[in-house]
Amino acid sequence: MAEFTHFNEQGRAKMVDVSEKAESFRTAAAISSIIVSQEIYDKITNNQMKKGDVLAVAQVAGIMAAKKTSDIIPMCHPLSLTGVDISFSWESKNEDYELFIKVFVKTKGSTGVEMEALTAASVCALTVYDMCKAIDKGMVIGETYLVEKTGGKNGDFKRM
Repeated sequence: MAEFTHFNEQGRAKMVDVSEKAESFRTAAAISSIIVSQEIYDKITNNQMKKGDVLAVAQVAGIMAAKKTSDIIPMCHPLSLTGVDISFSWESKNEDYELFIKVFVKTKGSTGVEMEALTAASVCALTVYDMCKAIDKGMVIGETYLVEKTGGKNGDFKRM
């Protein structure tokens, strides 16, 4: 099973040993989105949601998710993150609005932060849904994907 790095000799899952890998500066950026109704858009942008400031709560939830990724993704290594930045932008989509969530994560370590960025973006979208579901359960969480990553032996990646 040498070609599969996450399996032991018995074919069972294992966490890869990264102790021999060199530490390097690593970054990752991910995007997710959620489509909401005009009413939800208006309430979020005018800070009129009963549960509070939706984007502030989503931002904190995303940062917490990045820090806790190894607790919910079985083969992820616990990482000491050096930074997590989350930004939001709106786009009109027919009669609805799409909130784009961009997450940037960085660390200095022996494994990358792609999963942390993806997890943070996903949790931000889920948090927006949770905070707005009393108004409309028809919101749609969009694609979540890696935009770019730097560092590590596999080199840099940038989505075209």
